[in-house]
Amino acid sequence: MVKFFEFKRFKTKAYDEDENIESEDEYVELNSDTPGLGNAKVIVRPFNLDDFQDIKPILDSMREGYTICLVNIRPLKDKDLVELKRAINKLKKTCDAVEGDIAGFGEDYIVITPNFAKIYRAPGQEAPPVETE
Repeated sequence: MVKFFEFKRFKTKAYDEDENIESEDEYVELNSDTPGLGNAKVIVRPFNLDDFQDIKPILDSMREGYTICLVNIRPLKDKDLVELKRAINKLKKTCDAVEGDIAGFGEDYIVITPNFAKIYRAPGQEAPPVETE
């Protein structure tokens, strides 16, 4: 954690139109190093749910709080409905714990958002339940 923030100093010259004076300001730039993300603030990340153990990276991403998860449930739906229900219940509980939002998106996908984002639902309609039959 030695390089938590990287400090850079540089000087810029600005022209103040009100006083007709050229002024010199000093700034400090703070950079946090997040590998592979660039300047992204929110990440949309796809996941495949082939097995119950595949929910661990999804849960980890949900807990970080900056990831919108698009989960393809089709492989587990075709394989084992009991495991699918168990996985969805675990995802719902974690989503409630982080105050996020979860909804079915078509028959084969689940969308999970962090607490600052909501999933659009048409007025007067509730989100369709995830079909596991």
